Amino acid sequence: MIAFIFPGQGSQKVGMGADLAEASAYAREVFEEVDEALKQNLSGLMREGPESELTMTANAQPAIMANSLATLRVLEKEFDVVLAEKADCVAGHSLGEYSALCATGAFSLTETAKLLRLRGIAMQDAVPIGLGAMAALLGADIEKATALAEAAAQGQVCEVANDNDPGQVVISGHAEAIDLAIELAKVHGIKRGIKLPVSAPFHCSLMQPAATRMKLALNNTPPRAFTVPLYANVTASRVTDPAQERDYLVEQITGRVRWRESVLAMREAGVDKFVELGGKVLSPMVGRIDKDAETESLVTMDDLESFAKGSA
Repeated sequence: MIAFIFPGQGSQKVGMGADLAEASAYAREVFEEVDEALKQNLSGLMREGPESELTMTANAQPAIMANSLATLRVLEKEFDVVLAEKADCVAGHSLGEYSALCATGAFSLTETAKLLRLRGIAMQDAVPIGLGAMAALLGADIEKATALAEAAAQGQVCEVANDNDPGQVVISGHAEAIDLAIELAKVHGIKRGIKLPVSAPFHCSLMQPAATRMKLALNNTPPRAFTVPLYANVTASRVTDPAQERDYLVEQITGRVRWRESVLAMREAGVDKFVELGGKVLSPMVGRIDKDAETESLVTMDDLESFAKGSA
């Protein structure tokens, strides 16, 4: 069984998608449609930077999605490997869940771009800059990370935001609480805490204003039926009902990204191969979660050709 997986924020870099767009008109079509949807030359920003502008949440989210979907479009149109026929399920990391839904027909490309632009703005606006922060805890499992977050909170918000793999958990909340957590990391048996270069504390209760805005947006643009089942971030379980998934997307803004659990759930369901579209971020995580799982990252035309040959 095969899962197609879609990367999230942090996987953006200047030059992303440029070679693919040069090599394929199908990739260019995707980037042009996203540019048109957002009334912005996002593809130019992806190609040339500056990095500081590309990293802004409102740009990074649709850019990462566009890159993933361009990769998929080329795979389907140039190499005749169709997701609905090839994949048994899909999943995405945070914003990657929107990419996954677009890939399965739940949202159009234009709808996805607009939703992610709004999501990026809403998440940025939810907390004044400097008030919130996030940190990656290296050498931390979920139990140690949870205990550390509780100890560091001291009346503020400090919560587990991403359970990425057995050795990396991300916490999110008030900046002071995150700083304290980094200080206390070793006491809790965690190798170290590293503050992340993000502009807001994603996936914690401070994001409630953003969740409220996204609930309204998703009521106006609800997901439609999807061609293959999706594993949702907030539950790490299989979902096929669009109405249920709409609720999960709202919960996802303040909720934990249960990536490690999602991968384990897919493995338990029989998935033995994970194919990452447009990035090389999730594949190493999958390898750390289960060393017996097979992974493949599709980024270049050569990657796509090799995958298509292996799939024939």
